[in-house]
Amino acid sequence: MFQSNIWDRLNVKYPIVQGGMAWVANHSLASAVSNAGGLGIIAAANAPTEVVRREIQKTKEKTNRPFGVNVMLLSENAEEVAHMVCEEGVKVVTTGAGNPGKYMELWKSYGIIVIPVVPSVALGKRMERYGADALIVEGNEAGGHIGELTTMTLVPQVVDAVSIPVIAAGGIGDGRGMAAAFMLGAQGVQIGTRFLVAKECTIHPSYKEKILRAKDIDTVVTGRSTGHPVRILRNQLSRELIEMEKNQAPIEVFDEAGKGALRRAVVEGDVERGSIMAGQIAGLIRKEQTCQEIIQEMMEQMKQVIKDRCQI
Repeated sequence: MFQSNIWDRLNVKYPIVQGGMAWVANHSLASAVSNAGGLGIIAAANAPTEVVRREIQKTKEKTNRPFGVNVMLLSENAEEVAHMVCEEGVKVVTTGAGNPGKYMELWKSYGIIVIPVVPSVALGKRMERYGADALIVEGNEAGGHIGELTTMTLVPQVVDAVSIPVIAAGGIGDGRGMAAAFMLGAQGVQIGTRFLVAKECTIHPSYKEKILRAKDIDTVVTGRSTGHPVRILRNQLSRELIEMEKNQAPIEVFDEAGKGALRRAVVEGDVERGSIMAGQIAGLIRKEQTCQEIIQEMMEQMKQVIKDRCQI
C-alpha cells in the first residue's frame, strides 16, 4: 500500500526524505541516509557553489544510491547552484525560500525531479502549476524556518488541492508519525530533527546532547514579528531574541543578534549563544543511532502500528 510512482521514479526503497538542513545536511549524512534506503539531501544553503559541488562529489564517493540537493532560492548563489546541479548529474532537487519557476525548464531538460518545500495550500498549487513532481508539505512543528499551519491540518488540505504526490514534514520522528502522515494522504515523510542525532551526522556533540535532553516544551519560535519565524531550542540566545521582540527592537538589531548563530551551534558547539534549530519532536528523541537503524526502526514501527489499527 505504500508503493508510489514518485518513489519508483526516485528509485528509493523507503518513503523517507532527509531534511535539507543548513550547516547539517552534508555528504556524510546524505550518503548514509541514501545507503540506508532513504533519500539523502545535501543543503546548499548560502554556501559557495564550489563547496556544494565538492559535497556532491564526496557523496558520490560514498554511495551509488540516488540523493538530492536542497537549493535555497533566496541565496545569492542560487543561480550558480541551479546550473551546477545539472552539471553534476544530481537526480533530485528540493527547494525552499523562493520560487523555482525560473529554473524548472532547465532542471526538467536534465531529467531532474523537483520537489519544493511548501507551507501553504496556495504555494503548493502554484508549485504544481510550475511543474513540480511532488511537494514536501511542512507544518510549523518543524525546526528552523516555519509557516503558520500545523502538519495535521496542512497536509490533508494540500493533498485535496493538488494531483501530485505529497510528502509530509514537521513533527514526524518515528513510525507512529509516519503512519499518521499516510492516513492524512501523504505518500512519504521528510525527517529532519531525528537525523540530527544520527551517528553519521557531523554536528557538534553538544548540539546532539541538547536534542537528546530536550523535553516536549523546550522549543520556542523567534522572529514572528519580523516575518521570519524560526523554531529553536530554548537557550540564552532565544531569550534575548524574544526580549528584543517584546521591546520592538529594529529588525536590523534583531538580525544582527542572530547572524552566524546556526554555525556557532553546529560547528562550534555553542549551545547558549548558538541557534539550536530543532522541531517539537525533539522531546521524543532519546538515543543516537545510525541512519540505517533509524530508518529500519521507523519502518518497522509504522508497519506494526498500521497492522494493529487494521485489526480494530
